[in-house]
Amino acid sequence: MTNPLPQIYIDADACPVRDEVYRVAERHDVPVHIVANSFIRVPKFPLFSFHLVTDGFDAADDFIAERAGPKVIVITSDILLAERCLNADAVVLAPNGKPFDKNSIGSAIAMRAIMADLRAGADMPNAGGPPPFSARDRSAFLQSLHNAVEGIKRG
Repeated sequence: MTNPLPQIYIDADACPVRDEVYRVAERHDVPVHIVANSFIRVPKFPLFSFHLVTDGFDAADDFIAERAGPKVIVITSDILLAERCLNADAVVLAPNGKPFDKNSIGSAIAMRAIMADLRAGADMPNAGGPPPFSARDRSAFLQSLHNAVEGIKRG
């Protein structure tokens, strides 16, 4: 008996690697679900589907988390969504190609909380943010996604 194909869910509103996901998914014939609370143009491919959710708080996260599971790859930079999906045994990748895992998610959540507290309590006019997205990040993401798809296909 063959293993079912993986499914890919993209937390798409601010995802910088949608085109890379499409390329990998086409190569592997893997269904992709693009989830957003505003319209996003999606290439015409039979395995690609766009899901428009309400603009309610966490609507896209809820949609994705409810469908996460062992054969699902989730693309997100949202740490709290990553945790929810990891708890459902999904594979979770950040757009820079770094996988979230159950061993490191706790420290990522703690760091997120610390940074939020610092931003809220300090006069930080130029607090920065994530470093600019680079070609190296894009390449690392492509490799990580390919490996995740292959890993699920192998079982």
